[in-house]
Amino acid sequence: MTDPRLAALEQTLPDLRLLTDAADLEHYGRDWTRRWTPAPLAIALPTTVEQVQAIVRWAREAGVGLVPSGGRTGLSGGAVAANGELVLSLERMNRALAFDPIDRCLTVQAGMALEAVHNAAREHGLEYPVDFASRGSCTIGGNIATNAGGIRVIRYGNTREWVAGLKVVDGRGEVIEVGRGLVKNSSGYDLRHLMVASEGTLGIIVEATLRLTDPPPPTSVMLLALPDFGALMQVFAALRARLQLEAFEFFTDRALHHVLAHGAHKPFEDSHPYYVVVEFAAGEAGEAAVMAAFEHCVGEGWVLDGVISQSQAQAAQLWRLREGITESLAPYVPYKNDVSVRVSAMPAFLAETQALLAREYPQFEVVWFGHIGDGNLHINVLKPADMAQADFVSECERVTKLLAEALQRHGGSISAEHGIGLVKKPYLSSTRSAAEIELMRGIRRVLDPDGLMNPGKLFDP
Repeated sequence: MTDPRLAALEQTLPDLRLLTDAADLEHYGRDWTRRWTPAPLAIALPTTVEQVQAIVRWAREAGVGLVPSGGRTGLSGGAVAANGELVLSLERMNRALAFDPIDRCLTVQAGMALEAVHNAAREHGLEYPVDFASRGSCTIGGNIATNAGGIRVIRYGNTREWVAGLKVVDGRGEVIEVGRGLVKNSSGYDLRHLMVASEGTLGIIVEATLRLTDPPPPTSVMLLALPDFGALMQVFAALRARLQLEAFEFFTDRALHHVLAHGAHKPFEDSHPYYVVVEFAAGEAGEAAVMAAFEHCVGEGWVLDGVISQSQAQAAQLWRLREGITESLAPYVPYKNDVSVRVSAMPAFLAETQALLAREYPQFEVVWFGHIGDGNLHINVLKPADMAQADFVSECERVTKLLAEALQRHGGSISAEHGIGLVKKPYLSSTRSAAEIELMRGIRRVLDPDGLMNPGKLFDP
């Protein structure tokens, strides 16, 4: 605490917990990208909105950048603090604040883990339906800041659809309440949606009012083995026409290889190049429909094998094959692309991208998986053991530029659900026009006049 700026912060907020140990700086100063060396000034862990306001006002006086921090599970460098910023961690602001049974809304602090939000909703017999594998560690504030999607977007949409209101501390230190839980409100600009996916560059989300829904009907899970990439969309179309889909996720044989090596159980005796996990509404009518759909897909040559869960335990085993991929690849520190196109553009984009990566990455192992049902693909490139990290990243960025050009041709996005952050910043123009980017800069200048809110993320000042 020898830095005079921190001494001033301590004097302003004597009850604020500040961390400066090297281990804490490293832990809180990075996210899952692991590409930048953490170098924050310190870590602040406020417990109240008033403390967050005071920190922002101190930052303006001290000229210190602020990096909001949740679970740091992002993959775009959005939570990286590598240039002497103060990390403002919301982990101690993690409580459910209120439940309204009439509006069926739950108000929570931004540091509440997604899984805790799920549990709080279920205590009231309702469901917060946005879900993904990192539910135990990611936080609702980070989910909102990146408009996270996950595994059930085809049924429930992205995080944006479930945000009824927000409380945000902007770059001036002012508290802004947006949305206010209203179902209908045509009184001007909807600033709530402006804050969603803003990546902490407009303000720090401190509270969220979330819409809840009825629990889903009983579901079953099916794992299908496919012969080739081209069959993916045919199977999706056939199942969507016959079943009430909750999720439709795909992964490759290489993804399965790594998950099995990580302790999962092999689903079929034979190996196949592609797999799909499908969750659908169960019941007798659903079971009959799924058997008919399965037989149709087999008859067309789109499916080679399949299994339907007979219990919750078996359903969890099948889901582990998909949800365990990221964890199984983590030791390789893969270079990741998180991209999206319209579902209707998926077949042409898949064909072009598969050819592009096969041509440009002949020496690298590429692991594919993703949310085919909503047009989102995750592409993981694994570094050869004998290749220097800097050379590997440089080669991957060369190919990402080509991928961004392909996305632009197909009207897609370089970031589907992890934000732009630092990683995708060079490719923002492939997704957004020059006019859009300039407009975003102007909005940022109004709410963050000193450029201190998550500086360097999304675009440069």
